[in-house]
Amino acid sequence: MALRHSPLDAEHRALGARMAEFGGWEMPLQYAGVLEEHHACRDRAVVFDVSHLGSLHVHGEGAFATLEWALTNDLDRVEPGRAQYTHLLDVDDGHVVDDLIVWWLAPGEFLVMPNASNTGPLVAALRDASRSHHGGGECTVDDVTADRAVLAVQGPSARELTAPVVPDASRVGRFRVASVPYPGGASGWAAGTGYTGEDGFELHVPREAAAEVWHALLAAGITPAGLGARDTLRLEAGLPLHGHELGPGITPLQAGLGWVVRFDKGEFRGRAALEAERARGVARRLRGLLVGGRQIPRAGCPVLRGDEAIGVVTSGNFSPTLERGIALAFVPPDVAPGDELTIDIRGRRAPATVAELPFVRR
Repeated sequence: MALRHSPLDAEHRALGARMAEFGGWEMPLQYAGVLEEHHACRDRAVVFDVSHLGSLHVHGEGAFATLEWALTNDLDRVEPGRAQYTHLLDVDDGHVVDDLIVWWLAPGEFLVMPNASNTGPLVAALRDASRSHHGGGECTVDDVTADRAVLAVQGPSARELTAPVVPDASRVGRFRVASVPYPGGASGWAAGTGYTGEDGFELHVPREAAAEVWHALLAAGITPAGLGARDTLRLEAGLPLHGHELGPGITPLQAGLGWVVRFDKGEFRGRAALEAERARGVARRLRGLLVGGRQIPRAGCPVLRGDEAIGVVTSGNFSPTLERGIALAFVPPDVAPGDELTIDIRGRRAPATVAELPFVRR
């Protein structure tokens, strides 16, 4: 199957970006380099093209009830003009089919933002929920991914530098959503969300306005950053990545994300399987590991307690901020912060201390 491309593909190539495949899309991995772009986000501000994420426009009389049944979090805890992190679970075993953000645009109108490779399964799940469990009328689920670009502006200076370009977006608070005008007269949305641990927001820009907005942000002094730096930033922030810390066989309870599941809201997809796991207790738990020495752990490295293999690294990398290796790993639930373990990195054992998450707190 041919790779999909962002509306900004030509802009990335003009900047000399190194491109790579992400969830069926060809996207920029880096421009100047991962370390430089990582530090630019921590010190000032960067912009990521994250148009490989999906965008589903869910609207109609039954939109609220459909999402409330299909997803784990409780929309009754927020309101129009807010965003909410939530999960779609597998019906049979409760594993996380996808983790996503819901932007509540207006009464009966939502933007749902899944991971790239999970857009199709989410469309199918929501349409099924609308037909079978809507309770308040059916709704329409439109995949509008091809009609827009999504830009994530992140960093301590994100708001200050964006203000001359998209002033309404620069004022959108954390997990707030607002309609905003973009340069050239196009109208879109902005939400106070991100994936770096830094302040910032994400811009849902109509496709025809994407290049103009991109150039205006760069002209304002915001550094373009690729998905390589986005990954090191999210790892320092202790945030899960689907396919690593979430996915088949992994439930929210194992990933330490039980707060995303609102058992007090009533029935939802996958509830029975998750309640059964909660009753018996999880068999493993996601933990952070700080690595001693200069070795860099990678996904798949065994984690040992003494000579016993007790888990496996799901994500690992060099932390540019801490200047040492860090990792996320599933280990037995009795493993606690402060415990000393080792990681087998290509046949060499590296000492590792179980750490509180996030690794880098902003």
